[in-house]
Amino acid sequence: MTKLMAGVSGVRGVVGDGIDPRVLLEYTTAFVSALDPGPVVFGRDSRPSGPALRHAVLAALLGTGREVIEIGVVPTPTVQLAVERFHAAGGIALTASHNPVQWNALKFVGPDGCFLEPERAKAFLASVGAEPEWVRWDGLGNLRTVTDSIQDHVERILALNEVNAKKVRGAKLRVALDAVHGAGGAIGRELLGALGVDFEILYEEPTGLFPREPEPLAKNLGALCKRVKETGADLGMAFDPDVDRLSLVDETGKAIGEELSLALAADHVLGVQPGPVVTNLSTSARLEVVAERHGQGVTRTPVGEAHVVAGIRAVGARIGGEGNGGVILPSLHLGRDAPGGIALVLTGLAERGCSLSRWAATLPDLIMIKEKVDLTREPDLDAAAKALEQVLPGADIDRRDGLRASSGTSWVHLRKSGTEPIIRVIAEADTESQARVLIDAAGAALS
Repeated sequence: MTKLMAGVSGVRGVVGDGIDPRVLLEYTTAFVSALDPGPVVFGRDSRPSGPALRHAVLAALLGTGREVIEIGVVPTPTVQLAVERFHAAGGIALTASHNPVQWNALKFVGPDGCFLEPERAKAFLASVGAEPEWVRWDGLGNLRTVTDSIQDHVERILALNEVNAKKVRGAKLRVALDAVHGAGGAIGRELLGALGVDFEILYEEPTGLFPREPEPLAKNLGALCKRVKETGADLGMAFDPDVDRLSLVDETGKAIGEELSLALAADHVLGVQPGPVVTNLSTSARLEVVAERHGQGVTRTPVGEAHVVAGIRAVGARIGGEGNGGVILPSLHLGRDAPGGIALVLTGLAERGCSLSRWAATLPDLIMIKEKVDLTREPDLDAAAKALEQVLPGADIDRRDGLRASSGTSWVHLRKSGTEPIIRVIAEADTESQARVLIDAAGAALS
């Protein structure tokens, strides 16, 4: 059996080889037993396994007496916003995010609309497997279907001070959006239409049969790059299946990557109103450059949305997020939100009146390399630290989340993934050869 991946980001696995109805019952009942009384919001992405697994989640919720507000096939951030909107006790998103089609998962949302804080998540995970408190026939929960959650999400985005729909409409931008047959086609159409841009959506239908690798990495966006060039679009944008990550393609058809989504969004937001910035240990050093441009600093946290959100709360950040394309704007909500990221980038582009490539060129041309190593044993972080100190003398060493060694704009981070049985190794430097030296040193220490 594939190892079930359980952590602060939820629980996930391959359907039929880790994830099955029994697992969903156990985790769902454990989650709701830790919540205060009240309704629970439920939404899912477009994966083919979703309709079948939906029944297991609903059975657990209704069988423990919860009112369920089901909002359909929607982005994960839409689930988070619906929890806030309906003052729910919590929420569940049935989605495996960027994992391949054979995976599925549960993401758990607290009453504040945020993913559970690490300590609260650990406490509830420890209770998994306990006998649920099933209710009698006269205490079963009710199922309520809500169909306007996507419209509500878009209205909240358009109401932001950081979003200027009039300016965007006036810029007459042409956009190509790759929705990867995930949960983002409907909200992409609703939002881009409201912003008044000329747009085309690739892979709009929510079939869950991903036409490319679902992570919106630059290397996976060939079709979008081609379409931008063919149509003369001003930019391309790409979602992951559950629509919390955003990646960009410039007007030349070059995929400039998911790392620049947060950096450019932050550049725009801090220009509207400056404030602190929070990101994780694996995000590009370009964010420090952007923050310094606006007289601000960056606080870094362990990887994971819950950790970044805790950091945002701690320092009262103006904007935060993760370099995987996850933009968190606290004035919208404390969660990664790709549709929100779209509106911020388009507003910033319209206000500057320049091309996306020109705006991106105002940031350092750093090179990042991301690799994966199969997790066959526990990594020897002490050996890795010694190896990295040889190639990055005087480096700052951070052990809060695996191991990160950094010096200026050069850094390398290795950590166990919370979503796959791998070790992620990420390095960034001024040149590809410098980044490769860091990757190789870390890899050698792990072998």
